[in-house]
Amino acid sequence: MRTTSNPVFRNLPRQEGGGYAGFGSGVTTTGQFGNQYGQQQYGQYPQPYQQAPATRAMTIDDVVTKTGITLAVLGLSAIVSYGLTSANTSIAPLFVIVGGLVGLVLVLVATFANKMDNPVIVLSYAVAEGLFLGALSFMFTSIEFGGVGGSALIGQAVLGTFGVFAGMLVVYKTGAIRVTPRFTRIIVGAMIGVLVLVLGNLVASFFISGGLGLRDGGPLAIVFSLVVIAIAAFSFLLDFDAADQLIRAQAPERAAWGVALGLTVTLVWLYVEILRLLSYFQND
Repeated sequence: MRTTSNPVFRNLPRQEGGGYAGFGSGVTTTGQFGNQYGQQQYGQYPQPYQQAPATRAMTIDDVVTKTGITLAVLGLSAIVSYGLTSANTSIAPLFVIVGGLVGLVLVLVATFANKMDNPVIVLSYAVAEGLFLGALSFMFTSIEFGGVGGSALIGQAVLGTFGVFAGMLVVYKTGAIRVTPRFTRIIVGAMIGVLVLVLGNLVASFFISGGLGLRDGGPLAIVFSLVVIAIAAFSFLLDFDAADQLIRAQAPERAAWGVALGLTVTLVWLYVEILRLLSYFQND
């Protein structure tokens, strides 16, 4: 059974013998609904889903709608954050730290407390990340913070992010790259490697100016950013595949919020890395 690099998707309960169990609802196909629900041992599933009433199955329209709502809230929050930090530059670092930490905590809660389908958590994450992205974008483009000046960089990063997203969706739909267990292992291993390098660079920066050179804007930093962008792009394929499996398994409609959260996490990661890469070229 394929898995996904996205922790939000990867933590979804699965049914016995493979396949996604629709957040513990025990639903695989319409014909099996009654049998599985009658035979399933409720103790196997997280408590919040044990007494959940039956709902209609999730569709691709649900995924599109929930993801659109989540991104709209994130975008509005980012615009407000950018405006506030432009008016008062001293709060920009605070917004970045608070928004980033709150967003991280909400993702961890959604993942490990099995709250992936909770719209309050998903939309709260969107607000927090919007706060983070708006302030971070301002800092990347503000001369006061060593940025390149001008806001054109932000528009380029947004277009690049959604361009990559659309491109990978086409790649997935056409089957140009198939999501296999081997492909999944490669992407997950690459993500772990990137995390180790980023942490190593952070630690090294405490003792050496520029750390390992992965974030100083030099040739090595540019190559590293390109690699990270490629990994984030390919991880979309795993996320699309996980969403596809949920739909085929007839997961409940509320599961679309979890899909929206997972896709938004990857989009935020990709945007930040593209923005960073573009700033390197502007500095040159």
